[in-house]
Amino acid sequence: MKKRIKTGDEVVVISGASRGDRGKVLQTDPRTQRVLIEGVNKIKKHEKKKSEEDPGGIIDREAPIHISNVMFAERYDARLAKRRGSSETESSDEE
Repeated sequence: MKKRIKTGDEVVVISGASRGDRGKVLQTDPRTQRVLIEGVNKIKKHEKKKSEEDPGGIIDREAPIHISNVMFAERYDARLAKRRGSSETESSDEE
């Protein structure tokens, strides 16, 4: 059963430089198959001064990640628990 990643879902990055980071999906782009995740894949953007209130400068912001590099957080946690569960039961039997 496949489920689509939508805005507001909690996901975990499963590959790349931000591997293991988790956050909430802020935006999805189905055409390019990319998602924007809160607090993940930060880049520094040089912005020009636009007005007196907006000083510009170097700003940290999130960059989009390909959808194949993320997984639902609950599914990721279940997979980890399954892997850890089998190794823990084997070690407890040996004691």
